[in-house]
Amino acid sequence: MSALGTTLPVFLLFTLVVMGGAAYLTGQALARTWKPPLAVLFASVLLAAADRFLAWGLFGQPLGSIVGYGLDFVVLLAIALLAHRLTHVAKMVAQYPWLYARDGLFAYRPIPGAAQAPPAA
Repeated sequence: MSALGTTLPVFLLFTLVVMGGAAYLTGQALARTWKPPLAVLFASVLLAAADRFLAWGLFGQPLGSIVGYGLDFVVLLAIALLAHRLTHVAKMVAQYPWLYARDGLFAYRPIPGAAQAPPAA
C-alpha cells in the first residue's frame, strides 16, 4: 500500500483510466442536461464509493481507506468538473451563437451589442 490508499498500478489504471472515464462521461451528461456543477459533486461522491468498492472486490484493496476514498473523490471530482465545464461552454456557444462567443477553452463571453432575442428566420 502507499499514500494513495491503494497500489500505484490500481490507482493509475483503474481509478484514473476506468473510473476517470466514467467521471468524464458523467460530467458531460450532467452538462448536456443543464444540471449545475453541484450535481457533479454528488455524482462524484457516488463514483468514488463505487471506485473503492470495485478496487476492493477486484483487486483486494482496502475498502475502508479514508485517505484512498478522499483521493479518489478529489481526482474524480476534478475530472468530472473539467468535463462539465468544457461541455457547458461548448453547449452555450452552440445553442446561443448570437449571444455568446468562445473565449478560450473554459470560458465564453457575451457578444457586444448582441440582441437578447434569436435572429428572425
